[in-house]
Amino acid sequence: MLRAMDSAVAGLRAHQNKLDVIGNNIANVNTFGFKSQAYSFKDAMYQTSRTSSGGKTDTNGNGIIGGANPAQYGYGSLTGSIATDFTSSTPTYVGGFNAAINGSGFFITSSSNKKVVLDPADIRATTAVLKKSNFAYTRVGQFSVDANGYIVDANHNFVYGFQPDSLTEPTKYGDEGKDLVPLRAPELKADGTVDLTPPSFANRAAQMKSIEIGEDGIIKGIIDLKTLGPPAQITATSIVLGKVGVASFQNQEGLSKAGNNTFNAGVGDNTGYISATMPGEGSTSTLMAGYLEASNVDLAKEFSDMITTQRGFQANTKIITVSDEVLQDLVNMKR
Repeated sequence: MLRAMDSAVAGLRAHQNKLDVIGNNIANVNTFGFKSQAYSFKDAMYQTSRTSSGGKTDTNGNGIIGGANPAQYGYGSLTGSIATDFTSSTPTYVGGFNAAINGSGFFITSSSNKKVVLDPADIRATTAVLKKSNFAYTRVGQFSVDANGYIVDANHNFVYGFQPDSLTEPTKYGDEGKDLVPLRAPELKADGTVDLTPPSFANRAAQMKSIEIGEDGIIKGIIDLKTLGPPAQITATSIVLGKVGVASFQNQEGLSKAGNNTFNAGVGDNTGYISATMPGEGSTSTLMAGYLEASNVDLAKEFSDMITTQRGFQANTKIITVSDEVLQDLVNMKR
């Protein structure tokens, strides 16, 4: 078998893989929060037919034999890397209970309801806890309130954040950022009145009349507050459910895509340190209330890459055709 044919077959596979990446990018051109991927090639193994040598000289330093450079045969190309482009895209105003992160960072969500205790003073300990918790990180802040009063995203995952110390006049959240919990509406007491202490997740949640999120990540709502009296009265009261959490990564390119606009940072992933803070706190980005981040796919670039990749694929098929003709000539030498 000719080396050229082996190289061409490897080139076909590599170019097909790049077309797969381009196709996925174009398919998600209108997907909120989608981050495009860039494919690169690398050359494959080599067969050395002659190694390099430095030449020889006599005792007087005069050259006897000149040096020779190596001679190697290559065997095509392989997948080099598939890197995710985390460049922020254009925010699109959609209104309602939605939010986009105005900069870097990710919303923290999970399919399970659990409390996570952090140590903001120890970044190593915080990173270990967040990685073991297997959170799903997303850039898409499409929020809603489910039947149990929980704040959920478009994937029906619980949205995590920091509870206030008071639902009416909060002074701090999540014990100064130490307690990360799924955010929920206040609970109802046995007598039908609203419990204005932070939810314990043990009782039925009160019904929210309206809900909104601010640029500082604070989620506010309106509920009907019932007083037993006498006489019994119902008044519309504004409360604070909490602040959404924003995760930041030392190396966000180390995140793994998990589908449904989410990313994972497993225990062994190359994300480095992780922090979970509140919007606008320190270097953490603020939010854009009512906005969603559009896809960052550049159609002009994708189509130009598709053309060059198609031509590369076509050139490799031509090598296979020529190699086949050479083999046919060899077979036909003996008649």
